[in-house]
Amino acid sequence: MTNENIGDLITSESLRLIAAVAEHGSMASAARALGVVPSAITYRVRLIEEALDVLLFDRSARQARITPAGAALLSEGRRVLQELDAVARRVKRVATGWEPQLRIATDSLISQVTVFELVESFLACAPGEQAPPTRMRLQRETLSGTWHALLDGQADLALGVVAEGISEPGFRSRSLGVVPFVFAVAPHHPLASATEPIDDTSLQSHRIVAVADSTRRSGSGVSIGILPGQDVLTVSGLPDKLAAQLRGLGCGFLPACLANSHILAGRLVVKLTQRTPRVSKLSYAWRESANGQRGKALTWWLDQLESPKTQQALLMHH
Repeated sequence: MTNENIGDLITSESLRLIAAVAEHGSMASAARALGVVPSAITYRVRLIEEALDVLLFDRSARQARITPAGAALLSEGRRVLQELDAVARRVKRVATGWEPQLRIATDSLISQVTVFELVESFLACAPGEQAPPTRMRLQRETLSGTWHALLDGQADLALGVVAEGISEPGFRSRSLGVVPFVFAVAPHHPLASATEPIDDTSLQSHRIVAVADSTRRSGSGVSIGILPGQDVLTVSGLPDKLAAQLRGLGCGFLPACLANSHILAGRLVVKLTQRTPRVSKLSYAWRESANGQRGKALTWWLDQLESPKTQQALLMHH
């Protein structure tokens, strides 16, 4: 017997025989419990032992005691069979129109709380007790990285794409809404007491907190609001930018919805500048198949995104 055909030996039936022997303590007792002849069990167990070159049972005593190797085979074999069964069920359901996986890129301007609420609703949307077979993959992006994740095939749906960036064939988009920004600093920051409106010369002498563009395209990242020669503290996302500005580590524009509670609590001070108030127009975009057909998972998400309440929550519920 060789290892090449071990997969043909370790079946659900073989595991059932091994489990019966372990439970009843002998091949004969297991055979009576299963309604088969003892030789069938003995033959099957010996074939597996020869193929693996291990003993599954200690036969030195009157009872057949399962060995550590036998217990491991029983445990791992059951786990593998359960996984195969799960794969088979998933494949059957995917054949009904559900995608195997849906990848969603969300910009750091998008409310992660609302995204998780949508995920929770999605996982409960299928009829019956089973969740949809589509596996979800969420990834956080910033600035042009959100659009590039979709464009480069790393996402199927992108939330929070800058509206002006959508121009490629094979993709579709809808408006998500507008996010206004405010220029804010910590109360102990030097600019908190500056005369308004603050000009660029004054801003240039103070460190700005900037969010790094998450694009993976070399040389394609964008920066917003940084003046020539200005000192910069770069962070990975808006939560980090907010935390840095609350500590007085720098200045900069923040989404009003993210800063408002801190402004009301006196942890941030809004200052007027001579710069045009920043406003981001955001969209959601998705990859359209060549035949125009959509999977059930993407269709469900696009249906939710048509709701004005959902759109507002994605932009404001931070």
